[in-house]
Amino acid sequence: MGAEEITQVIRRRRTVKPKEFSDQSIPRKIVDEILENANWAPTHGMTEPWRFSVFTGDARSKLAEFLASTYQVVTTPETFRQNKYEGMKRNATLAPVVIVIGMKRQPSKKIAELDEIQAVACAVQNMHLTAAAYGIGAFWSSNAAATSDQMRDYVGLSGDDRALGLFYLGYPSHDWPSGKRQPVSEKIRWVDQ
Repeated sequence: MGAEEITQVIRRRRTVKPKEFSDQSIPRKIVDEILENANWAPTHGMTEPWRFSVFTGDARSKLAEFLASTYQVVTTPETFRQNKYEGMKRNATLAPVVIVIGMKRQPSKKIAELDEIQAVACAVQNMHLTAAAYGIGAFWSSNAAATSDQMRDYVGLSGDDRALGLFYLGYPSHDWPSGKRQPVSEKIRWVDQ
């Protein structure tokens, strides 16, 4: 693979939300490859902090119920939004595959937590790019329930480990979405001296 193909995949990557997914299933072989590519993310100190809990089939309904009930617990009456609650009950059932993204904290804490979170984010980017290469839409949701201590415990993590959100996967029910970015030149400051 050359630089042109890599560039093409990077620029093709899109966020596609569960309400935009078709009901087409994703072959297990592709999900395995998405996760294997995540495993090759950069990791400071070789801690490999990413942890993934994959929900398919009926487990998605249980996850949806857990998310909705957790959302009620972790929000105040002022911050609770009925549409978010309904979305949590629905979204996990709309995606053929839902992956809970976790971060396993190094027991010695020699590596900074921020480094560990960034390593997991790199793993998720690898997942996004692999999904895009297969024409699979993906969405990383980091809502209050998905990043709660309750979610951390639900997927078997504990202590200083973290739940960092949900990664929804599904084939889009429509054409691949187009994308755009503001010019990169507006986001760069060159320092020569």
